[in-house]
Amino acid sequence: MAYPLMEHLTGNGFLFCGKYYRVSSELCESLQKPVDIRTYYETIRVKDGVLLFAEDHLARLVKSVKGLENFPVDITGILSESYSLVDLEKITDGSIRIVLTKESLLIHQADITLPGKELFEQGINTSLLNWERQTPNLKIFRGDYKTTVNEKFKQENSHGLPFELVLADNEGKLYEGSMSNLFVIRDGQVYSAPDDKILIGITRKRVMEALNRSGLELQIGTFRPEELDPSRDAIFVSSTPFDILPVRYIDDYEFKSADNEILQMISKMYQEYTSEYIGAEKRALNG
Repeated sequence: MAYPLMEHLTGNGFLFCGKYYRVSSELCESLQKPVDIRTYYETIRVKDGVLLFAEDHLARLVKSVKGLENFPVDITGILSESYSLVDLEKITDGSIRIVLTKESLLIHQADITLPGKELFEQGINTSLLNWERQTPNLKIFRGDYKTTVNEKFKQENSHGLPFELVLADNEGKLYEGSMSNLFVIRDGQVYSAPDDKILIGITRKRVMEALNRSGLELQIGTFRPEELDPSRDAIFVSSTPFDILPVRYIDDYEFKSADNEILQMISKMYQEYTSEYIGAEKRALNG
């Protein structure tokens, strides 16, 4: 299924095959038209002018390409061009999108919806989507999945439009978010789906570090929503655009995730780790 290379565009310009173009250019309009071509992509958060965990994003990009086509990927060049766009567009806080095909490289600033303070404090509304991912470890465009997800986001549940979708497998067990990794806290333990069932998120790797700093160890397990205790268990998601977010609703299931002390500790450790990373990267960039 055809999809455009450029989506959620914001800013004044973009880089295409190493050259800077204004958003008013004919090329910009062309790149927003659907094309039927295999496409690989990464969205990287920019915080305080730093590309957050860029090395992990680019390593995953290489892995995705090797999984299907195995053409050369110049990660040093991509990183350099990405920082060039950050400088040209004067991005201090936001997101950039790297879109790679066998023939081209597109880098543009992306208008990604970031959660407000109240969602971190209260938790997000989500809807359930029954969907089994194909080749979940590879991050590529899949038209049928993208279309289904986009339509589901337009459908309100009892609490309004969902901020995220929670995917359930053929057994009805929760295993991932549509744009995030999913975690369940049950009986003092933190659970996630097996690695071979999910896209290994960049933020997820850092959540693992936060777990270690909190003295916790990740357990492997998935649950149906009806198996969880809404008053004791907690659910949270992690993703590049929004870090860690508690889940309050999955359709009509309500959880007190934001009040969970284990989740609060994990979030604190994650923010400390992220601050250390940004500090180290800024010193390297300025040195």
